[in-house]
Amino acid sequence: MIVRSFSDIENTDRHVKSASGTWESKRIVLAKEKVGFSLHETVLYAGTETSMWYANHIEAVLCTEGEAELTNDETGETHWISPGTMYLLDGHERHTLRPKTDFRCVCVFNPPVTGREDHDENGVYPLLTEEA
Repeated sequence: MIVRSFSDIENTDRHVKSASGTWESKRIVLAKEKVGFSLHETVLYAGTETSMWYANHIEAVLCTEGEAELTNDETGETHWISPGTMYLLDGHERHTLRPKTDFRCVCVFNPPVTGREDHDENGVYPLLTEEA
């Protein structure tokens, strides 16, 4: 059994801040736990714009605080995301998130991330693996 709090993660290598300066993420469960998924709490900052494309992962996102506009960059379709709303990127959709307020969400990734990932120039997380 693993029990871990956000305060355990604060200012450790599991507390990742993006190179773009638009988000930070507390990586609660990672690939090294070997449970088949990773679990994160992520905050995207108000007034920013983050374009993403999880070409190597499926991601589910549950908003717990704040509001943001989500755009499917492939279709142009937009959605207003607020607390209690989930979106699932089951088709590896390119998407952009524009938080109106600080936007806090819980994210699940499959395959799990290692904790070292950040978006590349295409908005993609590389497919990193843990050493056995």
